[in-house]
Amino acid sequence: MEATPRRCPGGCRRRWRRRWRRWALAAGLLGAAAALALFAALREPARAGGEAVTVLLWWEPFGRPRRLADCRRHYNISGCRLSADRSRFAEAQAVLFHHRDLARHGPGGLPRGSPPRPPRQRWVWMNFESPSHSPGLRGLSGLFNWTMSYRRDSDVFVPYGYLYAPPAPRPFVLPRKTRLVAWVISNWNEEHARVRYYRQLKEHLPIDVYGARGLALAEGGVVETVSAYKFYLAFENSQHTDYITEKLWRNAFSASAVPVVLGPRRANYERFIPPDSFIHVDDFPSPRLLATYLKFLDKNKPNYRRYFAWRKKYEVHVTSFWDEHFCKVCEAVRGAGNQIKIVQNLATWFES
Repeated sequence: MEATPRRCPGGCRRRWRRRWRRWALAAGLLGAAAALALFAALREPARAGGEAVTVLLWWEPFGRPRRLADCRRHYNISGCRLSADRSRFAEAQAVLFHHRDLARHGPGGLPRGSPPRPPRQRWVWMNFESPSHSPGLRGLSGLFNWTMSYRRDSDVFVPYGYLYAPPAPRPFVLPRKTRLVAWVISNWNEEHARVRYYRQLKEHLPIDVYGARGLALAEGGVVETVSAYKFYLAFENSQHTDYITEKLWRNAFSASAVPVVLGPRRANYERFIPPDSFIHVDDFPSPRLLATYLKFLDKNKPNYRRYFAWRKKYEVHVTSFWDEHFCKVCEAVRGAGNQIKIVQNLATWFES
């Protein structure tokens, strides 16, 4: 690793102390409590009792059949029947429509005619891609009752991951770090902001790239590979509200690497994670200054370890695709009562 001065360049140490004080006062008292309340609700299982709920998958995501989960066994959500059998349409309390498959088949692929749609049945629009990668949004207004996505204002909110406070936190042990910066990317597009930023950043410090354009991952996969690195480039393929994917939750947090994020604004990330748990590219006027700061942290162990202070209180949950999503819909139906609404202007909302 390149030798760098021990003094924090450009006054970044003073800025970081100010940011830490703001977090301790504001996020520590307000933001963290709000986030914990939000994600505690995600972990709260449905109460037992009442009529069983049937959730029908109109299309299995990306056309890949899979064995559906036992919601009680895996997520302690009782009274759920998951099915991909369209003959159960009339008895289903909720029908899930995966957007990518809906875009492929078109609105004509939606159920029509006989049997008629039951009056209390909820149609749920499900999508975990960003608006930039969600074709065919126009023309879907007035079709669905609920939305399910990574957006916090969805009717059924299922993020890619979240932090939670366990009853008895386990001691955190930072893995041994022998390398500096890693990036795993499968969809390489020169037009993406993340590729453009990477090309500028790599001029100032070494970055090991894995995936389609780089090295092969270790036998244990992404987490095993990245755990040897101090930093991970959690660069999203597009920048949209709440679009914070497994690149942060699994690739960085589960591997105990400090995420360097490129996605929505810093304030958006701070809705979900402490400000001292990540580095945002927007914090620096240029990739060169970001590189200088990463080199500084590489040589200053106490400053680097501050990015793991949150581990004393929180643990990371990485959402499991797709069983957890299906079971969450069942849980939502059980707690929703009889009120039915219609989602108007789906595209306008999702693209906002």
